[in-house]
Amino acid sequence: MSTPGAPSPRVRLLLTYVTGFDQTMDPESKLAKLIQSWPVYRQLTGSDPLGRGKAAQSARSVALTPRTAEADHIAHSVCPFCAVGCAQKVYVKDEKVIQIEGNPDSPISRGRLCPKGSASTQLVTGPQRETVVRYRAPYATEWQELDLDTAMDMVADRVLDARRKGWQDFDADRNTLRRTMGIASLGGATLDNEENYLIKKLFTALGALQIENQARI
Repeated sequence: MSTPGAPSPRVRLLLTYVTGFDQTMDPESKLAKLIQSWPVYRQLTGSDPLGRGKAAQSARSVALTPRTAEADHIAHSVCPFCAVGCAQKVYVKDEKVIQIEGNPDSPISRGRLCPKGSASTQLVTGPQRETVVRYRAPYATEWQELDLDTAMDMVADRVLDARRKGWQDFDADRNTLRRTMGIASLGGATLDNEENYLIKKLFTALGALQIENQARI
């Protein structure tokens, strides 16, 4: 028979699960165990006074296993979001990306990633990511899939055609121009200095005047 006012066995089990303490323990033992579970107590009495190691761990956190521990291999990459070029470690399991973290060996980012870089796993695994080239012809209502070589040839043909149609050799006063008004370039924020240099050379050689870049970090 249970003591009047005492919790039922089911309630004691629930309290044990929530608090982590056996509800049949005497109050002094329970208080001592509670105090010992505080991180600050472990900092002051243990070998981790700064709270950067064991003092900051709980029984639950010790038992946790990171996703990175399950990876088959690690691929090295660069964050695609901006021109800083933070290095990344891509953890792969069964040919699927399971985690992306900063690479501490990088002299640029030293293991750090901004919120966008930390969430770049979604760029790979997100359900809205397109993995094939899609093309919608003028006035069409449906998209069609193209292989990459065909799509690149179509882009090149259109650039050359627009360059030819917009080409100007001379102005009204017969001053030499040798330019095209049919094409322009707007670079993305992820392009680094070397890539922008090559783009500038390419479009200048094509005769383009409008060469801009979304220069931001």
